[in-house]
Amino acid sequence: MNNKIYTNTLFVAICAIICCALWGSATPFIKIGYELMIPHKDVSSIILFAGIRFFFAGFIITAIYCVIRKKIVYPKPENLFMVFKLSLFQTIVQYILFYIGLAYTSGVKATVISGANAFIAILVSSLVFRQEKLSAKKIAACIIGFAGIVVINLKGLNLNVNFIGDGFVLLSVVSAAISSSLIKRYSANEDTVILSGYQFMLGGIILVVIGFIFGGKVKLESALAFAVLIYLAFLSAIAYTLWGILLKYNPVSRVTIYSFMIPVFGVLLSQLMLPESSKVSSINLVITMILICSGIIMLNYNKNAYPKK
Repeated sequence: MNNKIYTNTLFVAICAIICCALWGSATPFIKIGYELMIPHKDVSSIILFAGIRFFFAGFIITAIYCVIRKKIVYPKPENLFMVFKLSLFQTIVQYILFYIGLAYTSGVKATVISGANAFIAILVSSLVFRQEKLSAKKIAACIIGFAGIVVINLKGLNLNVNFIGDGFVLLSVVSAAISSSLIKRYSANEDTVILSGYQFMLGGIILVVIGFIFGGKVKLESALAFAVLIYLAFLSAIAYTLWGILLKYNPVSRVTIYSFMIPVFGVLLSQLMLPESSKVSSINLVITMILICSGIIMLNYNKNAYPKK
């Protein structure tokens, strides 16, 4: 495929929205998985569950890529430390912090804090990694998009703050933002698909070990439980690999701005699949979509792309 297609605005939008829809669908499926496999929902079992999921995600990515390439694929020896660092921020640190934080805060607050991912990713990319310039337009687009996340969660949002809960969720978002810049940097020297597959497998193994050490247990006692686990592994494999490819060929800000859509898909799909989920009013949903789409359009609009008549 011509590399120009990866920077095409429509292609980026479609692929990014597919990723966000897949990640958004993880919310109800994870909750269903907890009911089927982790009755007591303790943190060690949740970390073990995440480890199994991500190991299978990495295995799926790598196995499919081996078939496509018709050979065994693996990172270059000099890039093994890259795989470890990417796995550390993308899988290990991010999910340990997120799951511990989630145990001490509400799902609504976690969603709102996670919604800051695009803004933090742009700050990290601009100020820490110097991969792009920070502009007023980028900041404004992120503020508008983040406002949409707040609006859709207004009903259950409270302003009480605790460090272990809210702080750990915020730190997990910072870890995810760092991983976005790392995969952009490392994809210049290593195949993005290989990076994705091996970082997931490595991170998954480490999370499994941590979960076991602290007494975690996961029960795979039904076909439905196994199907849910496989679906979660597949969605991580597809979404993260596709997202990594978009990051390789585009500025971090242009891709991560779409992550404001993840909580929207999560809320909508949870309402469809989980009867206990609180309902979002139609007007809040409309306002949210207007704000998020306005932020996306603002960041992606380039007047120079449209020649004067």
